[in-house]
Parts: sequence; structure tokens; C-alpha cells
Amino acid sequence: MSTPLADVARVFFRLGATAFGGPAAHIGVMEDECVRRRGWLSSSEFVDLVSASNLIPGPNSTELAMHIGHRRAGWRGLWVAGLAFLLPATVLVWALAMLYVRVGRTPSAIGVLNGVQPVVLAVVVHAVWRLRAVVGTSPVRWAIALGAMLALMRGIHEVVVLLVAGVVAVVLSRVGVNSARASSVAALSWPLAHNANTSGIGVFARTLSALAGAVVIAPPSLGALFVSFLKIGSVLFGSGYVLLALMRAEFVTRLGWLTESQVLDAIAVGQLTPGPLFASATFVGYVTMGHGGALAATVGIFLPAFCFVALSGQLVPMLRRSPTASAVLDGVNVGSLALLVTVVISMMPAVATSGVRVASFLVALVLLLRATLSAGWLLTGGAVIGVVVQWLSGA
Repeated sequence: MSTPLADVARVFFRLGATAFGGPAAHIGVMEDECVRRRGWLSSSEFVDLVSASNLIPGPNSTELAMHIGHRRAGWRGLWVAGLAFLLPATVLVWALAMLYVRVGRTPSAIGVLNGVQPVVLAVVVHAVWRLRAVVGTSPVRWAIALGAMLALMRGIHEVVVLLVAGVVAVVLSRVGVNSARASSVAALSWPLAHNANTSGIGVFARTLSALAGAVVIAPPSLGALFVSFLKIGSVLFGSGYVLLALMRAEFVTRLGWLTESQVLDAIAVGQLTPGPLFASATFVGYVTMGHGGALAATVGIFLPAFCFVALSGQLVPMLRRSPTASAVLDGVNVGSLALLVTVVISMMPAVATSGVRVASFLVALVLLLRATLSAGWLLTGGAVIGVVVQWLSGA
């Protein structure tokens, strides 16, 4: 039995306006609402849709909403559920971005931002710790992760690194897994991390890196902003915090459109609002190019998810049963984790500018590891500490 579109829209708009805590929490409230309370899906059907969402790039919880909408109300349900779920977060982040641009340099605002940035980095470190199971004890995965980190630190484009990680995982899944072959992964990845002009792999990777970045080596424009986020939304696997790494690489390292602090502020705003963390793109778009930029960034980051869900509804479960496709996904996930580790290392100097900020980072990390406090509460506490420190400094 199908569900009226109005009901689909109402349910997912309410969830998008109240679902704090990241994808895991979002999935929990969707299970409660759609399986337990409304009986729209059986538990096994819900798990299948969660698996389908995890196997494609993009914001997992938003894609899960799309899958459920499609299951209950067809193709129109897919679009209605996805848009209803992401709309509250997008509107809130858009409004906060406008406020940020207007008052972001006042003493109180500076205090808030200085206070939340160390907490944001602690949240990312905590995500890395929770995702360590992606690598586990496999020597092959550790070698892929090491090679990916070396390549990223030497400037190889992150999209290229993710693709190579997937290909290497497939190759080794076919030849078998042991420590000797794991070492060959590092040997294969090493040319990607060096100026190996005589290496075909190195030249190929550098060519791909140049092509991947060529479209945006220009002053800010709506087209370049849209394409940048379209590219990010098309390749982002794993934790939503990989978004931080990709935005930093794109808008700080390559383009210079944003500062390290602004990227951290974008993630903090996305963390403090309900709904998908991907709404941080709206913040970046507005800070970069105003209302047009916010719209271009929002459409760019979310459009791939709608396309992937539409194309993969029946295909993804079969892909996971394919050893080759499964190995590609595993390799890309390991590469995504390496990307997170690399960005944490790179951003540490921007956060560790005072003893108070270092202490805030360490306390937040300990609380995340030892307690059950949500990131939202910690970010609020960091903001309060930042305002107090700013006030005591007399700025």
C-alpha cells in the first residue's frame, strides 16, 4: 500500500527539523518512526535500505530518507522525502551563515568561533577513532591507508587517491591476502606520493590530479562553486566528517577561497543544526558568494545523492554481493579514513594556538571517548568557554 505524498513530506520534514546527533542518530529516529510507529517497513526491509545507503556516496541519512520515500510513494516520494528532510537544516544553516557574515568579527562572535573550533576537531578525531574498524587488523588495509596518507601529504588529489585505493583493494582481493602482498600495496602507492617522473603510475596520478582541480583554478564563480560541490558530493564515502577534509582541500588548499577557521566554522554550524552535516555546504556557499553561492553549493552537494539513489535502488544490494564491487567499496572506505587522519594532522596547528584551545580540544576528546555526551552539547560548552575567554582577555 502506498503512502500519500503529504504524509511522507510531513514525517521527513519533522525528522529533518528535530534529528540532531549525526547519521547514526538520524537512522535511529527513522527506524522508530517508519518501522515501529507507522509500520511503513519491516525491520529487514529497513536494514536493506540502510545497507543500500551505505554503499553509495553522499549523506547516508538523507539517502535513507529518499529510499524510504521511494518505497512508500514511488519516484515522487523519493524527491519529496529527500527535500523535506534536508530543507530544515539548509534553511537554518543559511540563516546562520547570514548572521556569521554580519557579526562574525565582533568580540562575542570571535569568542564563540574560537571556542567551538577545537571541539570540532575533537569530534573529527573521535570519528576517526570510531571508524578505525574500517582498517581493523588487516595488513592490506593498513598498507592501503598508509599509501593513501603518503599520497595525500604529497599533494595527490583526494579523488585520485580514493579511486586508486579502490583499485588496489580489488587487485589484492584477486591475488590473495598476506603480509607480503600487503607490502606490495605500499610499494604501489609510494609512487603516487613522490615526484616519480619515470613512474607511469606517478605521471598518471598527477595528470588526474591536474584534471580534477583544473575546473576550479579561477576566481570565485557560481559555476566553479557548483562544480566543486558536485564533485565532492559524488565521491564522499564513509563518515560525514570526510566533508571537512574535502572542503579544506578544495577551498583552502587549492583555491584559497576560505581560511582554515572558516571551514571549521562551517562544520560547527552543520553540527549544531539538525539534519545532515552536508548542509555545511550551504554555509560555505553563502560565505563565498552570498545567496547565489548558498543555492549553488546546496544543489551541488545534494544532487548526486538524488541521482545515486534513483539509479541504485535495485542495483546496490547486488553490488554488495559482488566480491569485486565489495572490494572497491572497502578500499574507498579505507582511503576516506586516511583522508580524515591527514586533515586532522594538517589542521592541528590552526587549532593549537593557545593553551585554552588545546585544553578544550583534549577535554572534549576525553568526554567524547568516555561519556555519552552529544557533540552538540560539547560545541555549546566550547562556545561558552570561548566567550568567557574573550571577555577576560578584554578584547
